[in-house]
Formats: sequence, C-alpha cells, structure tokens
Amino acid sequence: MTDINENKLEQLQGKVMGDVAGSLGLLIAYIGDKLDLYSALAEITPATSQELADSTGMDERYLREWLSANAAAGYVNYDSAAGRFSLSPEQAVVFAAEGHPACMQGFFQAVMSAYVDEPKLTEVFRSGKGLPWSDHSPCLFCGTERFFRPMYAMNLIDSWLPALDGVREKLEAGAKVADIGCGHGSSTILMAKAFPNSTFHGFDFHEPSIEHARERARAEGVASNTIFEVVTAKHYPGKNYDLVTMFDALHDMGDPVGAALHIASSLSDSGTFMLVEPFAGDSLEENLHPLGQIYYSFSTMVCVPASKSQEVGLGLGAQAGQKKLTEVLNTGGFSRVRRAAMTPTNLVLEAKV
Repeated sequence: MTDINENKLEQLQGKVMGDVAGSLGLLIAYIGDKLDLYSALAEITPATSQELADSTGMDERYLREWLSANAAAGYVNYDSAAGRFSLSPEQAVVFAAEGHPACMQGFFQAVMSAYVDEPKLTEVFRSGKGLPWSDHSPCLFCGTERFFRPMYAMNLIDSWLPALDGVREKLEAGAKVADIGCGHGSSTILMAKAFPNSTFHGFDFHEPSIEHARERARAEGVASNTIFEVVTAKHYPGKNYDLVTMFDALHDMGDPVGAALHIASSLSDSGTFMLVEPFAGDSLEENLHPLGQIYYSFSTMVCVPASKSQEVGLGLGAQAGQKKLTEVLNTGGFSRVRRAAMTPTNLVLEAKV
C-alpha cells in the first residue's frame, strides 16, 4: 500500500464515482420509462413537480425527488427562477422517443435485466455452467428488441442489404429468405415489409419470442409472406435459400460452427449468408474503450452463459472480431467472407460457400 500514487488514486476514484452516478441514473431513467414520466413531461414541458403530478396522477413528493435526480444527472433541465423542469429536444429523443435510433430506454431495460439476474450469474461463475436465454428476466427479451429494432430500421434496408452482391435485386424479384435467431421478429418483419414479393422464414429456439413475432407480423400486415417457427440454428428446415441472415446471435450459440455448417448446406448455389455481429477489433487491446466495456459486460452476463448452456458451449463472446468470426465461417464451409458494411456498433459480413 506504500506504493500508491495519490494522483492515480484520485483519478480512479473520480472514474468510479462517475460510474456509480451513471448506474443510479440508469435506474432513475428506467423507472421514468416504466411510469411514462418522460413522455408526460415532454407533453407539458416546462413543468413543476406538482404540475407533473397533476398530469400523471403520481405522488408529487416522489416526482420532486425523481426530477431532482434527473436534473443533477443532466437528463432534464431545471429553471431555478421558475422552479420548473423541462426536456430539451435532445433529451426527449434519448428518454422518450420510442423507436428512434437514439432512444436509450431499451438499452436501459436490457441492463436492468442483468441486475435482476445477478444471483443466477454469480452462481455460474462458481459452477462453470451456462445460463440459458430463456432463464433470464423477461426484461432482457423486451429491452434487446427495443434497442436493436431502431438500428435495424435505420440500416438494414437502405444500407446493409444493398451492400451485398446482387441480393437486393433477388429480394425485389422474389426470394426465399431465412432469418436465424430472429427473436421478436423485428429484422424479419422489416425485410418482409420492404420486399413483399419474397418469403421470409423466421427461426428462433425461444418459443415466447416466436409467439411475439407472429403477433407482430399480423399487426404489421406481413403475415402472408412471413413464417415463424421454433427451431434451433442447426436444425431449421428448408433448402435453396437465396439469403440467410443472422443478427447479433451467432456469438450466443453453443456451436456456431455447427450453425454455420447447416446454414451453408441450406443455401442455394448462388445464395448469400449475411452475418451481423457487434463491432469489435481482433484483440483485447483494440476493444479497451467504453463500447468495448459495454459489450464485454453484456457478454459476461448474457452471451457467454447462453453459449455455455448449449451443446459444445464454445463461448465465442460478443467481442469476437472479424478475424475470429471469419475462422468460424471458414470452418463452417464458407470459403469467401468479406466485410460488406459497418456501423460504430456493428460488423456486417457477407459469406458465400
């Protein structure tokens, strides 16, 4: 303890205090989302705590403290002269604009699920066993879908699919598509709406998610060209698919090589596999930044436990990087793999047999 550098200690303490404040801010924001408080404030902004209480039917004293915490965090603004709280347009987007790519509430919901699941996660560290996706808090399923859907809506149709060789033309003419690990069906439904001449098969091993996907397809008017089934990535039915897609799911699988082998065998001779994975460099050193911290943390609590709960249990992790992903695809029968597109948060790989 005599070798402690006081300046470095103070810097680390400051970093940790910021992290503690952020973790509490996330909880405050999650509560506001559940109670629809940000949307209510956006409608009447600026407002006193009493005016927000009158608008929502909530207790004024709790709202006053909640608003104060938000103001201290910079999530809302406070006018001391008027005694009113307000949301700027930017704050309204981040905390209240459901469906906007910049809205973070789905992300907060997914993070909250990890806190709920902490006892289960602590136990798998001791046992070395896995934690199946289905055994997580439902907050994880809903939060993941809420967070990913706007990003897919922003990029999938206009950017990622056009980056693939000849795929958009096939989809417009009428193609057979499989979306593996489709979850609640957001990606499947986006493609089905954009390309009504094509047929989209959504496959996922989580039955509640598939039930939700079927409901969403009916609500979105694409039930006629979507088919959702409960099945694993290594056993989904059908052959001669023109396109197979997988969004942020390969690293969660126990046997990603086995999944790749099955995908390769299900494609037509000219078929394409589009793999979307979290953005990562090929080494730990390249990923030592805030986004890397977020991805490694989710990988610790969700992705690696999910993989280890399945056969093989490779534990690829959410920060595998293009080199490792390419090795998996090559071993799975894909001889040609290239980076077709990227965003700050995703890698998009095109693979052909």
